Amino acid sequence: MSLNKGHPIMAIPGPTVVPDRVLNAMHRPSANIYEGELVEMTDHLLDQLKKVVRTDGYAAIYLANGHGAWEAAIKNTLNEGDKIVVLSNGFFSHKWGEVAATHKFDVEYIDYGMASDADPARLEEVLRADTDGQIKAVLAVQSETSSSVRNDIPALRAAIDAAGHDALFMVDCIASLGCDRFEMDAWGVDVAVSAGQKGMMNPIGLSFVFFNEKADAARAGANPGQYWDWTDRAKSKSFYPRWSGSPPGHHMFALRETLQMMVDEEGMEAVWARHATISRAVWAAVDVWAEAGALALNITDPAKRATGVTTINTSPGVAHKIRRWCQDEAGVTLGNSLGFPLDEVEDHFRIGHMGHLNIHMVMGVLGAIETAMVAQNIPHGAGALSAAARVLAAHQAI
Repeated sequence: MSLNKGHPIMAIPGPTVVPDRVLNAMHRPSANIYEGELVEMTDHLLDQLKKVVRTDGYAAIYLANGHGAWEAAIKNTLNEGDKIVVLSNGFFSHKWGEVAATHKFDVEYIDYGMASDADPARLEEVLRADTDGQIKAVLAVQSETSSSVRNDIPALRAAIDAAGHDALFMVDCIASLGCDRFEMDAWGVDVAVSAGQKGMMNPIGLSFVFFNEKADAARAGANPGQYWDWTDRAKSKSFYPRWSGSPPGHHMFALRETLQMMVDEEGMEAVWARHATISRAVWAAVDVWAEAGALALNITDPAKRATGVTTINTSPGVAHKIRRWCQDEAGVTLGNSLGFPLDEVEDHFRIGHMGHLNIHMVMGVLGAIETAMVAQNIPHGAGALSAAARVLAAHQAI
């Protein structure tokens, strides 16, 4: 007889747990799309989103997932044949480059593997060699969902400046928005892209693009098409053009609720601090389990780890055993291996710890993983939950 009869928990790095009050905000009839509440809330949503990324620039919302935001960013700023540099250290950073290639941009990868952050010195070297200014944009991911590495965005901006290069700096914040600190204007980011289903605690369906004046000026020569064009979405005072058609009413109500929770109630500084503590608790538990040699954190330097997702390397087959047992017997869904070389057996898994989380949810996930190892005689160090508890108990609320 299975014990898996309670409420399941999604511990993958997106989609994440949607708060009940966000679900309740959506539980209503369709609203008038020509006047009234939807029309009136659009400016508020854009203003609140800009507070999350710390920008005085522009914000646009699309009915799309993160891949849609990728396309919107590059199609509004680049022309066919333009050269871009992609800093690749995981599945999604590489995939953004692949998407760019389908639009006939000239894509050059700087590949850092699956366990290292992007080296600013290497980027500076590449840009200095581009003496005739062929490179039009540098694309990077802040928190790589597959490898759980976090790139140092201010350091990469400094490398671009040190090279004296004029390339646009575009950053994917899909797995980091609402988890890792991000300050678009202060860090010199020209375009930032994100989506609602991870740290933003929304159902899948909305993506966000933020851009500054420099990026907007580059749009003059681009041909984004009607749907991806960010001009009306970000600047129009007319409601209908802002959504390029019918607005996603129920998603708008959900987004308004999550933004109220994050910006108005908890505050972004507290949101970032909460995620930092939770991530350290997860790492503390994994470090103890790792003492027996069957698993280890993929990113060894804590300063280079994402705060919303943790990738764990295991002995061959161990990852699969843990994931299957947790899902079937404990009601906990963990992230699978993504972006690593394919082997006959799975030897990586991911824990998503982003968005709507508290102590009992995090400890429940860690407890389920430890129970899976006990049940299947997987070697692991003792005291992992106590180590996590000490980190959580020391959290200083803001």
